[in-house]
Amino acid sequence: MQLIPAPAGVLEVDALWQNDNPNDPNTDTVALLCHPNPLFDGTMNNKVVTTMYRFARDNGMHVVRFNFRGVGQSTGEHDYAEGEVVDAMTVLQWIAEQTNARKLWLGGFSFGGYVTARVAEQVLEAAHIWGLGDFEVTKIALIAPSVEKNDSTDINLPADRTFEIYGNADEVIEPDNMQVFADRLGIEVSVVDGAGHFFHGRLSELKGLLDKHSFGQDS
Repeated sequence: MQLIPAPAGVLEVDALWQNDNPNDPNTDTVALLCHPNPLFDGTMNNKVVTTMYRFARDNGMHVVRFNFRGVGQSTGEHDYAEGEVVDAMTVLQWIAEQTNARKLWLGGFSFGGYVTARVAEQVLEAAHIWGLGDFEVTKIALIAPSVEKNDSTDINLPADRTFEIYGNADEVIEPDNMQVFADRLGIEVSVVDGAGHFFHGRLSELKGLLDKHSFGQDS
C-alpha cells in the first residue's frame, strides 16, 4: 500500500506489478479497479473487487486498486461519483508514471461500475486532457453497475470492448434496469442465476465469467 498525491489530498493505492517489476517486459496490460459505494462500507478490499484483482493478476496483468476519497487512508469526502472519477483518473496518471504498460483493463463493481464507465469515457474521448493519450482500453468490465442510482442515460461505451455481469436476484440494483442499460449500449451480458448483489457463494463463477468475456474462454 502507498499514498499518492491527489486533488483531495492523498489516495491509498495497492499496486501489484508482475514479477515485482512495473516494466516487466512480458506485461503490456494494467488493470484499474474501482470499488463499491463508500457510504455503504465499500472499499478496495471488497470481495468482488478482490475477485477481479485475482483474475487480472492470474492472467498476467499488472493490477492497481485504490480507495476513493474519504475511504481508508484516502483523504477527502465522498463526492457522489464526480470526484471519484477524478480520483480514478489521478491513479491512472500515476500508473502512467510507474509502468510502460499501455493496454488498459478497466473493472468496477456497483458504484465503482458506474465510475468505471465514466472513467472509460474519459480515457476514450478526452485522454489528451489528462495526458493519457497513449493508453488503449482493451476491456471495460461492469459488475452489477449502479446505473439506476446514478444518471447513466448519456453513457456511451464501445460495445465490442464492454461487458456487464449481474445476478438476477440482486437486492440493491434492479436487474431489469441493468439489462435495459446493457441493451441500450448493445454490450455482452452474463446473468448469474440466483446471485445477489455481492455474489455471495458465487465468486468463483464470477471469476470464470471474467475470463470468458475478457479472453473468450471459460476457466
